[in-house]
This record gives sequence, structure tokens and C-alpha cells, in this order.
Amino acid sequence: MPARSRRSPADSTPLAWIRPRLLAGAAVLVASAVSLTGCFGADPVVEESGGGDFADDGCTSVVVATSSEKVNMLDALADAFKESSQHEQLAECATIHPINVSSGDATRFLTTGGDWPDDDTRRWPTMWSPASTVWTDRVAAAASASLVGEPASFTHTPVVFGVPETMAKALGWPGAEIGIADFEALCQDPAGWASVGKPLWGSFKISKTNPNTSTTGLSAILMQSYEASGKTADLTAADVAAAAEFSRVFEECVIHYGDTTGKVLTRLYDETQNGAGGSGYVSAVALEETSLLNYNQGNPDSHTVQPGETLTPPKEKLVAVYPSGGSMWSDNPITVLGADWVTPEQAEAGAAFAAFLQTDAAQKILPEYGFRPLDASVPLGDLFTAAYGVDPAGPAVTLPKPAVDVVSAAIDQWTQIRKPSSVLEVIDISGSMDEAIGDGRSKLDGAIEGAQATLGHFRSSDEVGVWAFTTGVESEAGQNIVVLRDVEPLASDRESVDSSLDDLRFAHRDGTPLYDAIAAAYDEMMARAQPGRINAIVLLSDGQDTDSEISLDSLVAKIGASSKEGGDDAPVRIFPIAYGEGADTGALQRIAEATGGQWFDASDAAKIDLVFASVINNF
Repeated sequence: MPARSRRSPADSTPLAWIRPRLLAGAAVLVASAVSLTGCFGADPVVEESGGGDFADDGCTSVVVATSSEKVNMLDALADAFKESSQHEQLAECATIHPINVSSGDATRFLTTGGDWPDDDTRRWPTMWSPASTVWTDRVAAAASASLVGEPASFTHTPVVFGVPETMAKALGWPGAEIGIADFEALCQDPAGWASVGKPLWGSFKISKTNPNTSTTGLSAILMQSYEASGKTADLTAADVAAAAEFSRVFEECVIHYGDTTGKVLTRLYDETQNGAGGSGYVSAVALEETSLLNYNQGNPDSHTVQPGETLTPPKEKLVAVYPSGGSMWSDNPITVLGADWVTPEQAEAGAAFAAFLQTDAAQKILPEYGFRPLDASVPLGDLFTAAYGVDPAGPAVTLPKPAVDVVSAAIDQWTQIRKPSSVLEVIDISGSMDEAIGDGRSKLDGAIEGAQATLGHFRSSDEVGVWAFTTGVESEAGQNIVVLRDVEPLASDRESVDSSLDDLRFAHRDGTPLYDAIAAAYDEMMARAQPGRINAIVLLSDGQDTDSEISLDSLVAKIGASSKEGGDDAPVRIFPIAYGEGADTGALQRIAEATGGQWFDASDAAKIDLVFASVINNF
């Protein structure tokens, strides 16, 4: 079991977005082929960091921006660094502070050209450790090679498919070879699990993350192209283009595109602990091997484990399926940033820490945290065993990282062939939405602008509708509901939707019939839900229910009926945003969990635009 972090919950502080200025040496984006803006115009949410005590301890402070699953490990490596010869050779002591920022988000910040988005300059990174050099390559191509310095891998972990053990055995695991093409065949077969003698399990469902923000999501789409091409090396942009139909079929199995693997695994963990086995939610999850190891220890979101915290393993573990056609590896580089805020003393200390990570002393620490050392002769230890769902000999085939233009081609293709969505946005316009959020806007202003900013994410063929709810209004959808736009293809209607959202500023505002509005929206979406689409409701509310006829328990029973074991071929998932400090987070969480959705915390109402963007990343 990994050692416990010394950090406390109070140290976990969200980063704040500030207006950027140009970085010294950072160029503008060079071409759409390496554009990092993703599928929408809004900036993503900055994940909460690992925190740490940033008080002056008399040593040079070296902040490492890293993906969440490495925070615990880097804490332990930071302690070991203090005792190393690399540290002793420094002119003054140095303290390493890991903070949690997703690889995709850090990429955006660095390529935008500006200060690091944190009001506290003590938390601006000296070093960056994304999950893969794919991200450092993209920053180098889109902004400046000097900005990312000289990245060097210090550990690695393969991308696998995590499958509930019972389901894996039905596919012939562990003896049979299982490839991405086998998953694609299950996706294409209308019988789903019935084709392998398990009709009660319903359709075959895959969970993947958005490749614009997630290393796993990016690796998965590249692995699909490798599989379709039959290659194990030298993947080209032409190969990616030829794989379009194969990948399109594969994407049809996706339940929704999570913004992080941790949120998907948390949902699966909760389902498993409640006795459902998770089979109604997902059949296979694309993830890194280290995330699977964390899940099987009882840490599904790979959070920073607190001192004294007890982890409870899931009732059914995930087992790693190493695709027979090969796996890409997250090679986890670390580099000293060439940003203008990095001092010479920080750069020197960062280089010393990077050198320490290559030593035997550091490499022996890695397996304790579910990461593989670069030196294959270093013992992997007790975690890398069948008891925790992994095979230390896997994967049999390693797929090399393609060139930057191939990666860009794969992301561009995914934007076109990803599973289409049908989304109804339901916005609370009760009287409390007039409250100020501290940045010159009201809550309603923030909600409107957040919804408007995400419209660019949707394709013309995606279906988008907008409802608003409060007491004292009426429409064809029923009492207490205003229909701004029916759920229909967005086409070229973005300006019209923008205008309709603006009209909310002048709407009647009164009570909060939250549960009634959800029930009506759910009926609407269930009546039109299609198996070939991600069918979802995005709900924003800033308060407690005050005026509904239906109770919370009755609502949960109603919306949860189709997410039982076996599920529904066209489930409607609800993604609530708890907006401001007055939102009923407990109720909204229950509503999300009843449908297999996720709830999002916008208690800092000023960041609603960013939270909206994070939610829309799921579609």
C-alpha cells in the first residue's frame, strides 16, 4: 500500500484564472494542425491541486505541476531527494511541491501564452510532469520548444482496458488474447453481451476520456488507429484517415466522454459497492495501469491520500486487458520550464531533482505507487500481481508514440467521428439567481455566459435544447418551465441560441421547482432518446427545491429505473452543476448517481464558465 501523503485537506486550493500576458519566448499558435483549443472556445476547469505548505522554509521552492495520479508518489520522491547527493550538491536547500493539474489543461495554459493561472505566485510551476511526452511535443510545436525545456521520462505505465473481473472471464480472460477489434465487434453486434452468452448484461459499454484534456483518451484513439491499420509502428496520418470507420463504430459503445478517468472510476466504484457490479454502467474503461491499481486499492479517483485515511477495495476488482494489438505507454516526463517566472535558483534545483529521479534510489520507490521503473530489472513488488488485477509481463506489444502531425490528425478525426450527443440544458432562473458573484456579474449572467461559451463544442449534427425553470411561468413543456429551444440539431443556429439565452436576463424569476423540472426534462429526453447518441441533461441550480409536487425520493426512483443491471440501450444521464454555496449538493449528487451521470461543484460561482466547459467535455 502506498505511503500516506503528509498533506492536509485544508491545503487543497483551487487555482484561480487570471488574465494572461505573453510568456517570454512563447510564440502564437502556429497552425490549426497543432491547435490545442479543443472542440470548444471556453477554457477548461483547473483541477484542484495537491496543495502543500508553501510557507517560506528557507529553501528554494520548486513547484511541480503534475497529473493527479503522481502527486502521492512525487511527495515521497521529494522527501527522498532531500537525502540525496543531488540535493547535497546544491548551493542552498530545495523543497519540492507537487500540485495537481491535468496534462491537457497544463498544455492549454502553456500554449495560450500567459502567466500561470493561480493568484498565488508561490504556486507557479518550475517543473512540469505531464503523463506523456505527447503533451510536451505539442507545446513545443504550438508555442516554443524552449518553454518545455528538455523533457526526460522517469517512469512509465501502459494504457489498458479495465474490465470487471466477471465480465473479463466471459470474454475468455485470462487465457484468451483480447484486442480492440474484439471490443469493436461487441459494439457492432446488436446482441451485445448476449453474443457471448450473457444477455442480462445488455449492451457492451465503453468509457473513454476526452482526448483534448486526457492522456488516456488521446492514447486510446491512437491505439484504435494502430489496430485498424494492423501496424505496430510507423503510424501515419493516412493510416488514421483509413481507420475512420473502425473508430466510428468503436465510439458508438461510449457511454459518455468523461473529463477525467477518476470521475468514471468513482461512479463504477460506487455502483460496485452498492451491489450492482457496475454492469449496468460500463463494461470496459480505457485507463492507465496505475489508475487500475489505485482503483483496486480503493482509491478510484487517485486522490492525494491523507494521513490516517483508510481505503476500502471494491467488491469486484477491475482486471487489466492488455490489447493483443499493443498498448501505448504514458511515459511521464519531467522538465524544467523555460518560463519567465522561473528563477535561476529554481531551475538549478529543478534540474537536480530531475537527475535524482533517474537514480536507483528513486526508481525503487516508483512501484510502491503503481508506476513501473524505467529499469526493467527493478523489482515491481506486491502491487503488480494478479491480486491487484495486473500482469507484470504485459503488455506483449508496445506501440510507439506517433509524430505530432499524426496525433493532431487523430484528434481532428475524433472531433468528427465521436459519438453524437443529444443534450438538454435546464437552467434555474429563480429569484436567487440575481445575486452577485463578485466579478461584476450576477449568478444568472454567469450561467448565461457559461452556456453560451460552450456552444462551440457541439457539432452542427449534435442536438441541443435549452429550458429554464421557475414558478409562475408556463409553456408547451408544462407549468414552471420556459422552452428557449427545443432539442433539435444545432445546425447553424448558434446565434439564435445565444440570443435566446440572453433573453433570460429579462425573464420572470420566482420560486425553485427543481424536482418537477428535472422530472419533466427526463420525460422529454427519454421519449426522444436514441441508442446511437449520448443522451443527457445538463442541470444548473443554485438552491434548494421549494415548489415541487414530486419528492426527491420519488424522483430518484423514477430516473433510476433505466440504470439498473443491464441498463437501457439509450439511457438518459443527468449532469447537475451545484451553483454557488446555496445549492443542494446532496440532492444533486443523488440525482446524478441515479442515472450514471456526474455532478459538478461550482460553489465558487465566479468560475461557472469554466465548470460549464468541464461538463460539456463529457459529450
